[in-house]
Amino acid sequence: MKITIVGGGPGGLYFSILMKRQDPSHDVTVYERNPEGSTYGWGVTYWAGLLDKLRAGDPESAEAIAAASVTWTDGVAIVRDERTVHRGDAGFGIGRRRMLALLADRARELGVRVEYEHSVSGPDAPELADADLVVAADGVNSALREAHADRFGTEVTSGRNHYVWLGTTKVFDSFSFAFKETEHGWIWCYAYGFSGEQSTCVVECGPETWSGLGLDRLNEADSLNLLEKLFSDLLDGEPLIGREQHGDGAPAQWLHFRTLTNRVWHHGRLALLGDAAHTTHYSIGAGTTLALEDALALAAALRDPSVPVPTALAAYGRRRRSELVSAQSAARYSAQWYENLPRYMRLEPAQMFALLGQRHSPLLPHVPPQLYYRLDRAAGQLEALRRLKRWLGPRVARAVHRG
Repeated sequence: MKITIVGGGPGGLYFSILMKRQDPSHDVTVYERNPEGSTYGWGVTYWAGLLDKLRAGDPESAEAIAAASVTWTDGVAIVRDERTVHRGDAGFGIGRRRMLALLADRARELGVRVEYEHSVSGPDAPELADADLVVAADGVNSALREAHADRFGTEVTSGRNHYVWLGTTKVFDSFSFAFKETEHGWIWCYAYGFSGEQSTCVVECGPETWSGLGLDRLNEADSLNLLEKLFSDLLDGEPLIGREQHGDGAPAQWLHFRTLTNRVWHHGRLALLGDAAHTTHYSIGAGTTLALEDALALAAALRDPSVPVPTALAAYGRRRRSELVSAQSAARYSAQWYENLPRYMRLEPAQMFALLGQRHSPLLPHVPPQLYYRLDRAAGQLEALRRLKRWLGPRVARAVHRG
């Protein structure tokens, strides 16, 4: 097949690798509009289960990613000025730029053409004219998807809170949170290491806090200075770093998270992948993982050359939409937990951090936090309560979703 992939993010590059491994005679080209080595974001997170899947798909790139990653097991939260530590499963971080370089090198090694600084204008672009398969891996603002938005059934909802992606030279050896109360409300930070030199910091707050602190008016330099003071105990005096392309006086890139879904994931020979198909709130740390899993599923659907491409694409979409239900539910409840943060901040810090770990639960919004904490502790000791919690949670989720 002749395969054209629009978008050189992790999902698009990994799909190109998988297809070349399945059949080296495939003619595969990746078009990326940005220059090589330029990328937004800082580091990405993933968990051990993803590495097992990547090793099955392409052991060489999986081992390169594992070797370039850092790991942690603890979760640390600073609530007001009190520090709490929780043990957890091993997590991994890797610089987004480093991951893209590793995947691009592996793709080229297998014979994929990776064309940087090459925009594809839309579904009628000459680059797509004779392709047997076109993969839209061009992100949440996908031009290829938007050209057929009615066919895909695209829906976008915007979150209430403001957030900004930043870096720091403070190297975290645990996944860390800090929650700070100001006279204008709460503001908080998620932080995790992705190399031996830098970490990612995501700062979030509600609109009242954002405007009350003047973050709607400050330029990036002044915003970073304010945030460094607010989170000084988390950062240990290390600076925050904004996006590199900003000049002096430029505003900070505060955003609202947009949750995107599509009713179907293909139209003719065009398939959606990664953020072009779906987004899940960053607080569950699954965006890159889900894009790579999309690539694995799409390659699997296309493995049998006797199956027509539209039939394979339809099967891919059905499979992934089904597999994503739990992640999308978890992301929805996680985002709501943060949007209703004051509800949980009257708890003792250790109890609040325990409920932070339970934020994906469909029961939590409907049970008083103190009562939920006590029930959860009891459920950890009584099998009957554990069974009731497992039985009741999905039913509440379905009822709320229908409502």
